[in-house]
Amino acid sequence: MTDLPERLFLNPVWHALHTRHREFAVEADEACRYPADVAPFAAVATSNMSAMRELASLLAPEEAVWIFAEEYLAVDELNRLETLKCLQMVLPEEVMPPEREMDLVRLSAEDGPAMVALTDVAFPGFFRSRTYAMGSYFGVRLEGRLIAMGGERLKLDGYPEGGYPEISGVCTHPDHRGKGYAASLIWEVVRKHRRDGDVSWLHVGAANRKAIELYQRMGFVTSREVTLHRITRSGRDVPSGY
Repeated sequence: MTDLPERLFLNPVWHALHTRHREFAVEADEACRYPADVAPFAAVATSNMSAMRELASLLAPEEAVWIFAEEYLAVDELNRLETLKCLQMVLPEEVMPPEREMDLVRLSAEDGPAMVALTDVAFPGFFRSRTYAMGSYFGVRLEGRLIAMGGERLKLDGYPEGGYPEISGVCTHPDHRGKGYAASLIWEVVRKHRRDGDVSWLHVGAANRKAIELYQRMGFVTSREVTLHRITRSGRDVPSGY
């Protein structure tokens, strides 16, 4: 497989929160979001004024979340802060993961604070106190300290062709980079997906050439480019009924 179904992946947060991550969904009819302590992502079923206002009703004042949208629909209740271009990459099923080469540990809720601290070095704000609950996470410890990690974030069902768990949270402390930890952790997640009959995929910033080159060397191929918008609830009151 070298493509990710457009019907799912142009709006992956919506489909994750209505399938494998339904237990996390905070909803308001045409809008939904993850709890703030799980992930900074939200979605609308379709891009229309009503749905965007419903989305605003789910946010705390000045709280920021990310949404997927090729064309952003502005409403008074929301402010757009920035836009990010990302690639969705998928690992073809014919690419086989190598044998495990280093000691990795399965992370748990007890590792939550250490996981937040590590990811805040690379991408602050994306990994929250309960992000670990979104899927399985693996790590590398050195002298009891977590120095590298990776795992799963968004999870979608394929209606009915299987599951699509996203590889995410791949991070190595700057003092320990260049030792192959990232690739080893990604392959560990891939092994889990292959055992479960799932498809491995990920998001990467379109400008992050170093990461893209690593994923390409591992065999990942680009499915499409998507656009994310970071938005916040404005100071205006959301109309009642939304």
